[in-house]
Amino acid sequence: MPQGVPTTVPADGLTTRQRRNRPLVIVHTGEMKGKSTAAFGLALRGWNQGWSIGVFQFVKSAKWKVGEEEAFRALGRLHEQTGEGGPVEWHKMGVGWSWTRKAGSEEDHAADAAEGWAEIRRRIAAETHTLYVLDEFTYPMHWGWVDVDDVVETLANRPGHQHVVITGRYAPPALLEAADLVTEMTKIKHPMDAGQKGQRGIEW
Repeated sequence: MPQGVPTTVPADGLTTRQRRNRPLVIVHTGEMKGKSTAAFGLALRGWNQGWSIGVFQFVKSAKWKVGEEEAFRALGRLHEQTGEGGPVEWHKMGVGWSWTRKAGSEEDHAADAAEGWAEIRRRIAAETHTLYVLDEFTYPMHWGWVDVDDVVETLANRPGHQHVVITGRYAPPALLEAADLVTEMTKIKHPMDAGQKGQRGIEW
């Protein structure tokens, strides 16, 4: 796709403008860091366009305060006060399930994840947001807590103009097939290879 020029022009009956403005399903997957970072960068662009941004964060602990959350909440307040950019909502989907999964049973975690997805489905049906960031959402699908076919069908039939970006490792093949844009983060080199742990401003 040199200089933003498509390699093919499909015979789909759409004009160039219609094809350009088609809402997208985007997946950031792979072993390397940067999946969520790229999604939040996309959300910044959307906010600048005045889009309604909905962030739904799975897996990461509700107690973990990430820099992106604080920044987007500040942008949401700025929109409320000045009208600049777009509205922002940030939700941690479920209570007590995270990377550690210390609190609650497996059934509790699965039920929380299912309810988190049910809320997203309701919002998609209501066309609540222009851009949905479903952060680490591949994991509930990978663990069988959320039905992959239901996700694919819901996204394929979503009304209006709603973009969806999903992050996380182990993205299921059916989701990759249904997505419009898929990026795989592949590790070439990482500071942890030299024994360096995550640091402020880089990892959080």
